[in-house]
Order: sequence, then structure tokens, then C-alpha cells
Amino acid sequence: MRRALALAVLGGVLAACRAPKPSNLEASGASPSSRYAPAEDVPGCRLYGEPQAVGRVPLVLAEMSGLAASVRHPGVLWAHNDSGNAFQVFAIDETGKPLATLTLTGADPEDMDLEDIALGPCAPGDARTCVYLADTGDNFERREQVRLLRFPEPEQVTDATLAVEELPFTWPDRAHDCEALVIEPGTGRPVLITKEGDSLGEVFALQGLAPGSVARASHLGTLRSPGNVDRRTTAAALHPSGQRLLLRTYTRVWEVRRPGASRMEELIQGPVVEVPGASQAQSEAITWLPGDAGADRSYLIGSEFAGQRLYRVDCR
Repeated sequence: MRRALALAVLGGVLAACRAPKPSNLEASGASPSSRYAPAEDVPGCRLYGEPQAVGRVPLVLAEMSGLAASVRHPGVLWAHNDSGNAFQVFAIDETGKPLATLTLTGADPEDMDLEDIALGPCAPGDARTCVYLADTGDNFERREQVRLLRFPEPEQVTDATLAVEELPFTWPDRAHDCEALVIEPGTGRPVLITKEGDSLGEVFALQGLAPGSVARASHLGTLRSPGNVDRRTTAAALHPSGQRLLLRTYTRVWEVRRPGASRMEELIQGPVVEVPGASQAQSEAITWLPGDAGADRSYLIGSEFAGQRLYRVDCR
């Protein structure tokens, strides 16, 4: 969601004020990591370490609103700006170093509000990998129709001009502001988590997306933090196993875990637990980083402001 600088800074200050007070464990000098619940019976880290600064958001991503690790190019991350900027996607590394600029065509950028980016099959069963952009920002919840934009992941990391496909859809109930998109690894089905003031979001799945037709999202459920202490999901990342889902908010990072889950319907029935995060102004980006056989993976979190630190969280 695009904001004036003063408003965004104010939001960051308010978010910091709402951040939880240190627990007794933290006050005693014990490692903060020990307060996070270990993951059992799911692929990936059992326990995460503390966030480590690895770089900074580059100037070309002064309003970075989405971040996703490349499938074809190890070490490359695809990122984009919020609304009001050029219709482009950038390749960077995890330090924030710009590697390439993709200039996009084929969709009218007027009133476009890009909020997240994800990679997955170009279609169910397709071996090709596509980049998906969520044009789903809707601050005042007035848009009758929103859309995903899709293009094949480039074979080379170099400056290029690429055409996108428009995949319009509607919500089944009412207009939603939405800033989080993931693609199911097995099915290639896009799943969106809306930005709600009373929960971590409503979860919707999309099927039957195609250029020239308007699909209708289906509601899968609602995500809530323990005690409903946090709200407004700004980004999400789905583990390649489909058994872990990261949710970023303005103040925290949460993970949904469900051993054996193969569909989002199953995963969102699992517990929601807090995992390590870092204080960032206007935090709106998160992605898994490649790991051994898709198992032990780190994650990277980013901010909407150029110059803000990028943090990597590894296994302990």
C-alpha cells in the first residue's frame, strides 16, 4: 500500500509502540531464540537463530513491497515496488545489490497497486516456472475486480522487456485489501491472504485463472495469531514442502505449521507460532531462500524503505 513518507514513518512508530514488551526470559539475559516453539515433524529448521543483517534495500526499490527467491537462478531474488512506481521487477542478491531490471508491458499500470510477488508453475503440471505479481492492493476496499499478473521466469538475469498476462478475479464476498500471495508447490494454485484489522487474514484460493476471463476466489478460512495479539499480514512465503507458511506483519513474523499438509486447506488448520523477526520500518517483504533439497531453509525479510536493513534468519 503506497503511503506518503510522513504517514509511513508514523505507522512505523506506532507499530513499534505496539510491539510486545520483553518477556521474563529475555529480561533474564537468556537467548531470545529459546522463547520460540521448535518445529516438529515438518521439513526445515527445528529452531531458528536470531536475525542477522546481510544488506540493505537498494535505492531502486525505495518502496519494496514484495520479495521472492528465483527458482532458475540460485542466489537471485525478484522484487518490486509498491504503486506509483514504474512497472518493473528487479533482480537483486540477498545483500540488496541490483542485478537486472525487467520492464513489464501488456497491462495498464494506471491505478495498479502491486503488493506481493511469488514463483510457481505457469499452470498446474507445467514444468515452466512463472513469476506472479499480485495487483490486489485496495486501501479503501472499493475495487470490484483485482488481478494477478504472470510471466515466465527469464532464462537469463539481464535487463529485458517482458510482456505479462492479466489474470483477473473477484472476491466471493466483498472487496479486500490484500498484500500476500503464495503459490502451492504441488498444484500451482495461487493462494492469497488478505490484510485484515481483526486477524492475520482471510485465506482465498484461485482456480480457473485465464486471460480474457474473470475467475472467482474461494474462501478457505481465517488465520489468527495466538490470543489474536497481532493482525494485518503484509507478506507471506510458502515453504516448498507445503507444510510451513511464513506471515509477515508490521511488528512480527509468524509461521503456520502442519505435518503432512499438501493443500492450503490442510495447512491453515495447523498452529500459528511466532518465529524470529527484526524491527523494520514498513516491513512488507519476506521469502524463503534455497536450501538443501528444499529442506533446511533460511528466510529473508525486507522493508519498504531504501536503506533499511535486510535480515536473514538461519537454522540454529
